[in-house]
Amino acid sequence: MEKTYDLIIIGGGPIGLACGIEAGKAGLDYLILEKGALTNSIYNYPVNMTFFSTSDRLEMADIPFMSVGVKPTRTEALEYYRRVYFHYKLKVNLYEGVETLKKVGDLFEIITSKADYNSKNIVLATGFYDLPNLMNVPGEDLPKVLHYYKEPWPFINQKVLVVGGANSAVDAALECWRKGAEVSMVLLGDEVDENVKYWVRPDIMNRIKEGSIRAFTHSKVKEIRERDVVIATPEGDTILENDWVLAMTGYKPNFSLLDQLGVELSLDDKRQPCYDQANQESNVPGVYLAGVVCGGLNTREFFIENSIVHAISIVNDILNKK
Repeated sequence: MEKTYDLIIIGGGPIGLACGIEAGKAGLDYLILEKGALTNSIYNYPVNMTFFSTSDRLEMADIPFMSVGVKPTRTEALEYYRRVYFHYKLKVNLYEGVETLKKVGDLFEIITSKADYNSKNIVLATGFYDLPNLMNVPGEDLPKVLHYYKEPWPFINQKVLVVGGANSAVDAALECWRKGAEVSMVLLGDEVDENVKYWVRPDIMNRIKEGSIRAFTHSKVKEIRERDVVIATPEGDTILENDWVLAMTGYKPNFSLLDQLGVELSLDDKRQPCYDQANQESNVPGVYLAGVVCGGLNTREFFIENSIVHAISIVNDILNKK
């Protein structure tokens, strides 16, 4: 660990790339560490996903984001950030996961799956798509239970239970149904989430109303077994024949990295990290937060379009301290 970086950015998503761009412009010696592929979270989105935001709002660093439709697709986003990466010749180590973080004196020691590093500052831009929220029910570890959905083709002529009522659950339910799956949904409330994409919500509501997709409202999964699932409903337990469970129950930030560095979390249900909104610095000097990780479990406040500015705030603060 001979070399000391000015800044190490953990997370190679859009916000991590934005931080790298600003650091490069400022002449900082930086490195981005990404445990998976470039913009790994977007890569793991469903294949046919369409963004809620328009392409112009996702642009960064003076690189135009061109898409066929007003709202870009996953593939168009992957291509856009690939172009950003090569245009700015960003220093990114891919498939290198961070294992431990520790502050020693005025420096941070970063140990990854491949190497050790020293840095004067750290940015956590880890997003929230890596760790699924578990249902914590018997049978959740069966191979037929999936917490990530890519495409409908494996579920043709299969009995599929979709758990959840947000965008990812609705997309999975509709796509699988249209490809010939027998789809049921388990919803905690009386209908799908009101924040579901406005051009998709009427579709799923009509499919449920006509009975094409069966919805168990005010219900939850009680047990998952090899050939069926047990659903707790207001009328009592229901046993449903089942081949696959798509648990679209949401995701959460990697709190372990925050804990290792001593970043304080709020005591309420949001578990929001402590940081200064003026410069994105946490309660630990030299540790900055960028993107959706700032919201803790509240993942609906921070998006790509309103988090890109975090990069400028962070780099300006580092420069002012230097």
